[in-house]
Amino acid sequence: MLAFSIFAYFLANLGIGLWASRRISSTQDFLLAGRRLPLVLAASATFATWFGSETIMGAPIEFVEHGLLGVIEDPFGAALCLLLIGLFFARKFYKMNIITFCDFFRIRYGRRAELISAILIIPSYFSWIAAQLLAMGIVLKVIMGWSLTACILGSSFVVIVYTIWGGMWSVSITDFLQTIMIIVGLIIVSVVLYQKVGGFQPLIQAAPDGFFRFYPEFTFKGSVEYFASWITIGLGSIPQQDVFQRVMSSKSENVAVRSTLLSSFMYLTVALLPLFIGLCGHHLYPDVRKDGQMIIPNMILQHMSLPLQILFFGALVSAILSTTSSAIMAPSAVLGENIFKFFNPALTDEQLLRIIRLSIIVITLICIVLAVTRESIFDLVAESSAFSLVSLFVPLAAGIYWKATNELGCILSMIMGLVTWLICQWIETTYPPLIYGLLASMGGMIMGIIWARLFPKINIR
Repeated sequence: MLAFSIFAYFLANLGIGLWASRRISSTQDFLLAGRRLPLVLAASATFATWFGSETIMGAPIEFVEHGLLGVIEDPFGAALCLLLIGLFFARKFYKMNIITFCDFFRIRYGRRAELISAILIIPSYFSWIAAQLLAMGIVLKVIMGWSLTACILGSSFVVIVYTIWGGMWSVSITDFLQTIMIIVGLIIVSVVLYQKVGGFQPLIQAAPDGFFRFYPEFTFKGSVEYFASWITIGLGSIPQQDVFQRVMSSKSENVAVRSTLLSSFMYLTVALLPLFIGLCGHHLYPDVRKDGQMIIPNMILQHMSLPLQILFFGALVSAILSTTSSAIMAPSAVLGENIFKFFNPALTDEQLLRIIRLSIIVITLICIVLAVTRESIFDLVAESSAFSLVSLFVPLAAGIYWKATNELGCILSMIMGLVTWLICQWIETTYPPLIYGLLASMGGMIMGIIWARLFPKINIR
């Protein structure tokens, strides 16, 4: 019965994608839903985009093993990111009336900066998408009993089809329905477990010392690592196409700001529920802990009634599907709009739309390969955010709020930040590599500005 319910849910998503395809008549319709999303759809789309496998499957095991300090990155850093976007970026982005995040780099810095930013942003999504596909494969393997590879391929097919058919319209509508499933399912499971545990007090008493500590020990190394946990997603996911598309899809400037702020609040509150469920599951059924990122799904399967299983796995599948579809659309849009169109400006809108749809298939295939060769959902997500933090955040923020920035500074910032981060990853530095990468990115931007002031008549080509 559980397997049948999940299968029916997949079919429903395909049906919504087919229905939404009737609203697609241009690239803007496909990528930005014609910029007509109301507050409810825009907020739920942004929330569901982020509320994925790492939130329900990755974060709970980190919380159970390391306490609150283990989940600073997600959900707290992720909620911070959405808050910052709403306060400092959404309004400015919306006023520019552009299609992709990389269009900003073209307008602010020039064509070369646009191309480099596009080349960098596309691979930053591979780990993120792979994490969702891996999670979906793991869940379906438990429910259906198929091999992991078959489950990944099957779920990928569903996501590809309804994303290609309906674009942002189908993603937004399914995200709205999936948000309802996520919230209702997690609340009901949390209430049942709360009653079984007997309230918060038994959980607090059973937790080890320092489990609920929100601040690290005040050493230099501990403080740097704590800061890195906050900014990995908190700043690293700001320069991302999927968030940008939600902002630009809103029907007005005010809706863009309010929807992002609302999604930040939704994320922070709803994302605490999987942490609570994971802690309750470990307290009631400690034998489940050895299953790692399957701690919650296995606990639900072994100890909950069928209706609760359907509710929970409906919520879990909803979260993963919504995140996957959004993540796949983002690099596909950049590949078509900022790379193919860069080399062939004469592309018609119809040709561009065809290229973007084909890109969805190609990018998904690449991520399927990555998904079947990796094991940790949480680590895959962290890699994705760190990649964009060290290469794209500084040029984006400086380009908006610092008039002195220029094309040379932007290019140096992107390249120096990424190269430094990769080197530090390879040599395994004492402090988090993303800190060195971020500092190098800032240094590259400053070098470009200084060069322009010292040699104003020398144009670097």
